[in-house]
Amino acid sequence: MPDDLIIARNPEEDSTLPYLIRIPLGPNGVVVKARETWPRATKVYCHRAAEWPADPEIIERLPVRSAARRGAAIDLVLTRARENRSQFVLTQARGREMIFWQTARTAKQARPRVTLPTARAHGEQLEIIVDTAEKYAYGFRHQQATTTRMRLPAGDYAVAIEAEIVAAVERKTVDDLASSLLTGRLTYALAELAALPRAAIVVEAGYSKIFTQPFSSGATVAEALAEAQARFPSVPIMFCENRAMAQEWTYRWLGACLDELRTEQATADLERTFAPGVVISEPGRPEPTAAQIRHWARDQGMAVPDTGRIPARVRQAFAQAGRDVTPV
Repeated sequence: MPDDLIIARNPEEDSTLPYLIRIPLGPNGVVVKARETWPRATKVYCHRAAEWPADPEIIERLPVRSAARRGAAIDLVLTRARENRSQFVLTQARGREMIFWQTARTAKQARPRVTLPTARAHGEQLEIIVDTAEKYAYGFRHQQATTTRMRLPAGDYAVAIEAEIVAAVERKTVDDLASSLLTGRLTYALAELAALPRAAIVVEAGYSKIFTQPFSSGATVAEALAEAQARFPSVPIMFCENRAMAQEWTYRWLGACLDELRTEQATADLERTFAPGVVISEPGRPEPTAAQIRHWARDQGMAVPDTGRIPARVRQAFAQAGRDVTPV
């Protein structure tokens, strides 16, 4: 269970970013400087902070339901009913890193002149692998893609990173979908697809067509489909109007997966590149005294002054140790 999102006053008096935001990501959290305390009207520009202050002036402490990194973005969900979902997006502009804090509403507004990490296959010619068992395969002649044939472990179309299959799409006609649902074959196919980093099923018809099957009840097919999607939530099932739209969606989705997974690999150590946003005290737990921290630090062989402010590195080491200290 993640801890709180903490908003504090930035002690740098000459900074144009007056707030510090501690995001509960990783063992110690990460800290950024921000222009606002929430992206209500527009995206909020942020910047990495050098450190979390030893004695922060905390403005708000907001309980967090989930904090997860997806590629170069950090998705945040708070427990409150309103203004509870936001995202920190890391991107590059003019050769330097930029961080934007946004919500779904502010993301719809005019975007800055930057390349966001949600880009798909723009400017790249995809190399799509087609399963050798696929009889009437997509040619992707209207998309920027080349195809090769090989036996796939799951799915009909796939992309790879360094010869490893990372995303696959299983193609279905609506008749094949209904048949495989009712016979149970789709369950095994979904299990194989779910073992991949990314996988999906594309159906060459609209959802309404499952209710017009001549040899099966539409309600029965719909029920089996709902059960399959609930059992394998990591494998989306996409209904497209026709074969051409299914091919287009397959191309776009494989390109998006490839871009997302490459970004995820490139930012695998993202949390470690931020200054740790260590917080000494926790809700419901008494805050340690300066004497306790000094006593612990000297036991560890660390030099601390007898009076005055305790260095931030000592406070951070104390918090990271995660131990109770006997009062002195």
